[in-house]
Amino acid sequence: MTNWAGSGWRDPRLGAVKEAELPSGTVRYHESGTGPTLVFVHGYLVNANLWRALVPLLSPAFRCVTPDWPLGAHLTPMRRDADLTPPGMAAVIAQFLDALDLTDVTLIGNDSGGAYSQIAATTYPDRIARLVLNSCETPECSWPPEPGGFGILKATAAHPATYRALYQALRIRRTWRWRNTYGWLAKYPVDARAMESYIGPVLTDPAIRHDGRKAIGSVSARYSREAAANLAAGFGKPILLAWAAEDRVFPLANAQRFAERLDAPLKTIPDSYAYTAEDQPAKTAAVITEWARQLL
Repeated sequence: MTNWAGSGWRDPRLGAVKEAELPSGTVRYHESGTGPTLVFVHGYLVNANLWRALVPLLSPAFRCVTPDWPLGAHLTPMRRDADLTPPGMAAVIAQFLDALDLTDVTLIGNDSGGAYSQIAATTYPDRIARLVLNSCETPECSWPPEPGGFGILKATAAHPATYRALYQALRIRRTWRWRNTYGWLAKYPVDARAMESYIGPVLTDPAIRHDGRKAIGSVSARYSREAAANLAAGFGKPILLAWAAEDRVFPLANAQRFAERLDAPLKTIPDSYAYTAEDQPAKTAAVITEWARQLL
């Protein structure tokens, strides 16, 4: 029997929990290491634990800041009227950087966190000096992505009852490896404690469900495609595409064409699906470190 009381667990390797008070609400985050600042942006229905094995590999050389963004697996609800549409989430990222007075930031986005990072980098570029797109939406992707059947996430968000009903299946552990849950995002099973932290909040807290439903119900490829066009037209700062070689959700061929459009390097991470920080943290750290050291 799963103990959803463990939903609040965060890996101690991420650092002590802190809080940032933003106009949109409170964002909990962790911080570890010293050096140039890396800020991580995860996607829907995961939290800072996504980076738990990656941060210890990067923190000897970098200051790693890992928030729980309000995307359904967080613990502190946002203000009831918080804007969690894609432009609103980009504003939350910018508010967070402002609140911590972070400058010269390398923003690292995975899954839909990569789409939010593209929007933030092109809308609020002042504090963002570099961008790492880690297996995420490209201009050829739908949002939610079509591979794996993730469109159901947006469809059921139309009403609180259908949204709540959809996630009840996740109470059964074998569903965690379904292709339209986490099975096409992580090649290898995610450990149960982390999975419980990803799933527990949306199952047990109506206010968290409210935030998650607003976020996933408002996504659209028009936002990510506009941001991609703006990146190509005028971002003018270093971009790295760090991609899972076996990505089943965000095809590598799309990343190759996006890299050419951005005139940016593309580095592949073998033996991994989209959650490269889960499947191959050491290889992901090596790709980020090698690229960053050339720039810093």
